[in-house]
Amino acid sequence: MKFKVLLPSEVFLDEEVEKIVAEAGNGSFCLLPRHIDFVAALVPGLLTYADEKGQEVFLAVDEGILVKKGQEVFVSTRNVIRIPDLGQLRGVVEEKFKVLDDKEKAARTAAARLEADLVRRLMELSRT
Repeated sequence: MKFKVLLPSEVFLDEEVEKIVAEAGNGSFCLLPRHIDFVAALVPGLLTYADEKGQEVFLAVDEGILVKKGQEVFVSTRNVIRIPDLGQLRGVVEEKFKVLDDKEKAARTAAARLEADLVRRLMELSRT
């Protein structure tokens, strides 16, 4: 199967795979090449796939959508991390999401400043 993982700004992964195991709100599921076309809303968790050599690869994914159509499987998500070794999962995820949290805090601070400036200027306009 052709497997693509899509982020808002880039194609994270584009590979041939033998199987995919993911998790939706109602539990885990496995996709093989001859399975029926399928759509699922993914929950944050692990997504595992077997590459053409049979090696298991682990991805930590945020919420997203998985679509299987024919021999193609697409996953669209906001965040994904490749986990080199399942034993390193916790450390890698914590490190990656800490960076994302820091960026989100900076963005929220900037938005709050813009909002406060807008309110201040509107108050100045109403006084005149």
